[in-house]
Amino acid sequence: MTQFDFEGIGTTWHIDVYRELDEKQKSELFSKIKDRIDIFDKAYSRFRADSLVTKMSQESGVFTLPDDAEPMLSLYRDLYLRTDGLVTPLVGNLISDAGYDAQYSLKQKKKLEKPLAWDEAMEYHHPTLVIKRPVLLDFGAAGKGYLVDLVGKVLEENDIPEYCIDAGGDILHKGNAPIRIGLEDPENKEKVVGVGILQNASICGSAGNRRKWGDFTHIINPMTLASPTDTIAVWVVAETALLADALATCLFFVPAGKLAEAYTFEYVIVYRDRSLEKSANFQGEIFV
Repeated sequence: MTQFDFEGIGTTWHIDVYRELDEKQKSELFSKIKDRIDIFDKAYSRFRADSLVTKMSQESGVFTLPDDAEPMLSLYRDLYLRTDGLVTPLVGNLISDAGYDAQYSLKQKKKLEKPLAWDEAMEYHHPTLVIKRPVLLDFGAAGKGYLVDLVGKVLEENDIPEYCIDAGGDILHKGNAPIRIGLEDPENKEKVVGVGILQNASICGSAGNRRKWGDFTHIINPMTLASPTDTIAVWVVAETALLADALATCLFFVPAGKLAEAYTFEYVIVYRDRSLEKSANFQGEIFV
């Protein structure tokens, strides 16, 4: 086995490649991985002054999106409709004004305002995104998961069909043997509330304990302008990390049944009173 450990897009990456690579192969592959991450970050990060997202926050107009945009933007559009606008990439200004800004100030800067509706702000027909009014987009609900999928494609394009990628808890596994994933207790990181069994799929989690300041977490309801408090942790298992990451955010706002009408996934939810909900198809064990 060959391993990679590094920092990227503000999180820790650990990649297991289930075969040995020599030093030259490892170095070349690592360069390709880092290049792919940087390309994605330069397009979609709201924390970079030189990103496409930052440019769209400064001027209206017609923008040509990267080739990889279609799966992510199409999913966001569908989830926007299915959650009645509660999951939206248009929360960038809201989250930034609340304190989760490019400087990581973690201090509310101004009175918060509800984001624009999708059709008010933009029009999307791949590869074109028409920005009608300058707006700061935020792809935090699904972007990291999607990047995990894209890094997986880099590995597969380099003759590595079996691997496990862990980017800050967003995990994608491809291999003949299943792995066990601990579900971290959102109120005690030294403990787990259960274990998930993962094989040829992705598991992504979301909780407010990692990015919390004042009354806010990185998840903010665009209608109430407050962070959810009844739900404290969610995990989703799905075919891709893009879908798992996005649905993990959705489950803070809408019942699982509403999403199950369109998507196949497993889930575990921990509520503030320590009660727990899981899907009937969840593969694993729950300890509480």
